[in-house]
Amino acid sequence: MSGPAVPLPVRLYGVAANLIAPLAYRRVRAKLAAQGTPAARVRERLGRATLARPEGRLLWFHAASVGESLSVLHLIEEMGRQHPDLSFLITSGTATSAQIVGNRLPPRTQHQFAPLDSRRAVARFLDHWRPEAGVFVESELWPNMLRGAKAHGLPLALVNARISDNSARNWKRLAKTAHHLLGHFTLIHCQDTRTARHFHEIGITHAAPGVNLKSLSGALPHDTGELTRLQDLIGPRPLWLAASTHPGEDEVMIEAHKTLLKDHPEALLILVPRHPERADKIEAQLSEAGLDTARRSTGMPLEAKTQTYLADTLGEMGLWYALAPITCLCGSFTPVGGHNPYEPAHAGSALLHGPLYANFSETYADLATQGAATEVTDATALAQALHHLLTDAQALDTARDQSRAFAAAQADALHDVAETLSKALWLG
Repeated sequence: MSGPAVPLPVRLYGVAANLIAPLAYRRVRAKLAAQGTPAARVRERLGRATLARPEGRLLWFHAASVGESLSVLHLIEEMGRQHPDLSFLITSGTATSAQIVGNRLPPRTQHQFAPLDSRRAVARFLDHWRPEAGVFVESELWPNMLRGAKAHGLPLALVNARISDNSARNWKRLAKTAHHLLGHFTLIHCQDTRTARHFHEIGITHAAPGVNLKSLSGALPHDTGELTRLQDLIGPRPLWLAASTHPGEDEVMIEAHKTLLKDHPEALLILVPRHPERADKIEAQLSEAGLDTARRSTGMPLEAKTQTYLADTLGEMGLWYALAPITCLCGSFTPVGGHNPYEPAHAGSALLHGPLYANFSETYADLATQGAATEVTDATALAQALHHLLTDAQALDTARDQSRAFAAAQADALHDVAETLSKALWLG
């Protein structure tokens, strides 16, 4: 697409993105290298493939990072069952996503780093992979990538689309640009009615609400042998999990645990930071709080005296959800927007969370209606909720059953989503 029909901001972006591509690549290369990505794979960001294209038809999925990538793996599996002749490519931009998703790829599926959003990188990528169609996940709207895909004749879909109220206000100020970019998609599947409404307000009338794909991802995988070992180590001790903490939330978790220890002196907190590179700082905070801490990445043993287990490793969240009867899901005590509640729910962990969950507002409302989650506002309320669940076995069992039931109720929609997507992309 070119010429006067392309809004000025998109044309200016295209020029700027091409000019700064060398600088952007240097920064990306340094970051990926620091995270242990092999040098050959870093060049995938320039659109230089490190894998051969499979024979036959190929469907391309593009996601931003770990959560978005994981959310479509079950959808890829279902589409693979419906279309045995299809192969799949999933692209993402982060080292963490490459590591985690790479270990969980469905049959006939490959992973590559996404090309930078420059004309040359995108063209190089598309010329090699020649996908049948493209599926973008959540809010991945890269103008050069979209325009390049269209220029190659690819039908495109946007699935699990999400837009915040603040982003919607910005889109409305640039309605022509938004309409141009979103107009590339034959199908727009929104994860909630709020997003669909925002799209309708800027004239994207074919955007439709649907099931959140993260609700269909199932329980995260885990090492069953390691689960058994940890269960034997912990025994009957009161146990809870603080999952995916962000700066400002570790203090809340620590304060709540110190309060809980007054009535439950044997209680154990498993604290999992969203970004493991923060572990040194968190370990110092735990020490300052006087809590006996073992750190997983350094191999410190979990002992009877351990009050906090700092789980600063990648790819083990499924293990912690399966282990802990209670999960406080973070990203909800600071303005992050909340994290995916379906993962702990699928594992049957009772759910607690903070008040800031704009990214999952409808989901948390449904959880609350069904009694499958409890909102707490601060460390004091969190400690009280933990004390209640740890002293009332029936209340804990009920909360865990409701959590499982909420997750299970979503599963029937996967077949329909795959079928709708196939029709929209003319996959037959």
